[in-house]
This record gives sequence, C-alpha cells and structure tokens, in this order.
Amino acid sequence: MGQDQTKHQIEKGLHLYQSNQTEKALRVWMRVLEKSADPAGRFRVLGCLITAHAEMGRYKDMLKFAVVQIDTARELEDPDYLTESYLNLARSNEKLCEFQKTISYCKTCLNMQGTTVSLQLNGQVSLSMGNAFLGLSIFQKALECFEKALRYAHNNDDKMLECRVCCSLGNFYTQIKDYEKALFFPCKAAELVNDYGKGWSLKYRAMSQYHMAVAYRKLGRLADAMDCCEESMKIALQHGDRPLQALCLLCFADIHRSRKDVQTAFPRYDSSMSIMTEIGNRLGLIQVLLGVTKCWMIQKELDKALESIEKAQELAEGLGNKLGLLKLHCLCERIYRTKEQQRELRDHVVKFHECVEEMELYCGMCGESIGEKNNQLQALPCSHFFHLKCLQTDGTRGCPNCRRLSVKPGYV
Repeated sequence: MGQDQTKHQIEKGLHLYQSNQTEKALRVWMRVLEKSADPAGRFRVLGCLITAHAEMGRYKDMLKFAVVQIDTARELEDPDYLTESYLNLARSNEKLCEFQKTISYCKTCLNMQGTTVSLQLNGQVSLSMGNAFLGLSIFQKALECFEKALRYAHNNDDKMLECRVCCSLGNFYTQIKDYEKALFFPCKAAELVNDYGKGWSLKYRAMSQYHMAVAYRKLGRLADAMDCCEESMKIALQHGDRPLQALCLLCFADIHRSRKDVQTAFPRYDSSMSIMTEIGNRLGLIQVLLGVTKCWMIQKELDKALESIEKAQELAEGLGNKLGLLKLHCLCERIYRTKEQQRELRDHVVKFHECVEEMELYCGMCGESIGEKNNQLQALPCSHFFHLKCLQTDGTRGCPNCRRLSVKPGYV
C-alpha cells in the first residue's frame, strides 16, 4: 500500500469513526497497519487506533498501540513524532492508573528538544502529568501542572485543551472541597463547547456536563446534578464511551445515595463497578467502593461496610492514592466509634492525621484542615493553596509554606 492509498484509507476510517461506525473504522485502520509500507502513514494510523481505543475504554490495547508507535517514531528519526508517541504512552498509563509511569513519560516528553509541534504538545503533556499527580494526591504539583497546561492553551489559542484542563480543575477542586470552583471550571468548559465546539467531538460536551453533575451533587443541587448527568450519559451511550458511562453510573448512584434512596443506588454502583473493572479504572473503583460503604453505613450494616473498605484500601495502597486512604480511615473512625472499639478507633485517627500531614491538607495560615468541609480556597502563584478568608486577612506577605520549606532543616 503506497503513501496516497494509505492516506485515503486513514481518511475513510476517520469518516466511519465520526459516523459512529467504530468497528468498521478499526478494521480499515488495522488493514492499513498490516499493509502500508509508509512509516509516516503507519504512525498516523496508530494515532487513530490509540484515540479510538482510549474512547472505548480499551486501555490495554491503547497501551499496546502506543508501544508500537514509539518504534515507528524511532524509525522516522523525528523528535516531533517521538514526543507525540511518548505522550500517547503517558496517556495510556494514566488511563490504566499507572501514575508514576505517566509522570516519568511526561518528563521524557518535556525534555525532548523538538520543533514547534513538540512545543504545542507541551500543554497536553502538562495536563496528563497533572492528572497523574492528582491520582497520587500530590495536590500542589497537580495544580502547578494544570496551570501550566492552561497557559499553553491560552498562548496557542487551543480551546479544546482549555476545555479539558477546566474539567481536570473541576475534579481537582472537587477533591479538596472548594465546590464553588469545582462548579465554576466545568461551567467554563461548557461555555467553551458552546462558543467554539461546533466541529468538536461531542465527548467535550459530555465531559463538561459530567463534571458539572458531580459539583452540583456536592452542593446539594440534586435535580441539576441529575439533569447534567443524564445529558452526559445520553452522549456516552450514543458514542459507546464506556469510561464515561461508568462515571455517569457512579454519579447517578451518588445522587440516589444523597437522597437516601439506597435501594436505587446499589444497582447503579454495581453497574459502574462492572465497567470500571472491565476497563481497568482502579481509581474509579475506589470511588465506587466508597459510595457502597456509605450505603451500608446508612443501612447500619457496619460489617459489610468494613468489607467494602478493605477492598478499597487494597486498591488505594496499590495506586498510591493518599486521598482515598484518608477517606477510608475517616469512615473506619466513624464505624469503630459506633461499634465502641476504642483500639481500632485510635489506630484510624492516627492514620487519618498522618495522611493529612503527608498531603499537606491544612491551611498554612490558620492550621485548620483543608478538604474536610466545603470551603473557599485560593492558590498563590507557587500553587500552594489556603483558605480564601485567611489570605484576605493575612494580606500579601508571601507564601508561609514556601518560607517554611526554604528554611534548612539544621536551622529549624
């Protein structure tokens, strides 16, 4: 298959894919991969296969094609191709929740001295790195990466990237419980879709609606949460987007749990868990198990709640997800207080505070915890964040966390 024929077949596959004929598109692209002698064409078709498998939640296949793409990039001896292939390798590992590998591959991308194309990819690299740091609950570094990605998006006038970063920032602020910002950023993403997204994939609309649904639920606006989640789920079903379907089912379950409708929540959690297991989203599985635990606690089935916690703890320890562990210690504390088991209670109180210290989830000005309840937060240029009210009181005397870190241990 020659260069022109390769190009024609790739375009044919794209047309089929955009018409929701995914399996046909995959067959066309696989034929190109088998028969084309053009390395640049093979590189491009591998990119199409990586994107398609990512959207279907076939992350192991995505990773397999990313590894092949690196070999093709080396054959082409072009730093731009190599940067793009390492980014795809980073993204594949991010989807499989291999966060340390993601960070390592992202750093490889940023160290490559390519041309303008590589520089344009730096925003996407920073976003993937930020998502990985967030998965590891390293909040300051996650925020630093998201802000870098946002700067790249603005400098390159890349509205799609800006939309994706806004969704990640929504997730970031949901986790540290500033629900006002958790809603603001996905609303901004939805605005970008409305203003610029006429030719974009509908996944951008679905993604922004899902993150809005999560924030609305946290704010107690359950009817708004349900509306957004239904819209997101509709698009996810139309496009066979399994990862988003799993997240929407989780959100539906959480909404029903917030309404104390446990009987409706349980089957939604089960469906979400089934897809999360199938696609390998272990971070999502922790969220599902946290929801299931809370349902058992509502029903006062404390031993069943502890069984769910045990499964979630194993996953959180395996991933290095410190926030998940903190939440689990918090739930254990409540359960053992109810059961009046003092030794276990003390053990989880100690572990809870160790997690808070490790993640620096406290305000460096007032010393109170961050992420325990809904609070307005504000980040300084160094990406350390504090209670907004504390910053307003303290004025602009610089970051106390940075001042503390700059003092050498021998002088403390």
